[in-house]
Amino acid sequence: MEWEAPAVILDVRPFGEGDAVATVMTEEHGAHRGLARGGASRGRAALWQPGNLAQVRWVGRLADQLGSFSAEMVHPAAALAMDDPLQLAMLTSACALAEGALPEREAHPRVFGGLLNLIAGLAEGAALLARLIRWEVLVLADLGYGLDLSVCAATGATAGLVYVSPKSGRALSVEGAGTWAPRMLPLPALLLGESEGDPGQWRDGLRLTGHFLGRDVFGLRHLPLPLARQALYDRVVTLAETESDV
Repeated sequence: MEWEAPAVILDVRPFGEGDAVATVMTEEHGAHRGLARGGASRGRAALWQPGNLAQVRWVGRLADQLGSFSAEMVHPAAALAMDDPLQLAMLTSACALAEGALPEREAHPRVFGGLLNLIAGLAEGAALLARLIRWEVLVLADLGYGLDLSVCAATGATAGLVYVSPKSGRALSVEGAGTWAPRMLPLPALLLGESEGDPGQWRDGLRLTGHFLGRDVFGLRHLPLPLARQALYDRVVTLAETESDV
């Protein structure tokens, strides 16, 4: 059994002396693990970094075996992001989220395409956060936990949507939320296609998607959100606080 395809490297963990167990994602094969021989060695470690795009070949005697990877670099995203803490935080968060959220060997072409889009746009810096948040909404939808942000769950209104119910994942207006407003999650305009946001909206967007990812995706498996995802949120909270002080 074997396949070859463009892949994003999601996770790499040392295994033995110089080898690594890697998780990559391809359009057709989804998140897929394999043994990267020499993946932790000095000569190959730069290739096997989360966020890199590579041409990967997987070979296994049986379809359900761990199998082994060989790869050639296509785009060294990890190295290019290394000198920018926010770019690196976005890249590692997206990879950790995909690795932890997606069932192994289950194709999610929309999620894969969105991840490629994020990697291609890393040079945009903070402006990419709006796209990353929308990608997280896509991950939720692809896994069966889609948010309904099109209409107020209480009044049926399609305008003036400013909250999301933390229980149902449905949008609410001020009128619809009523006295429950303090318990609702803020709905940033960037998720309604009205803007690309600002640090406050990016913070609220990550808080919103983080709530549902933590509860419905990771929480059901008794796992916390990935540390890289929490680190990104903390960084954006600091960014929002800094802007509010100016």
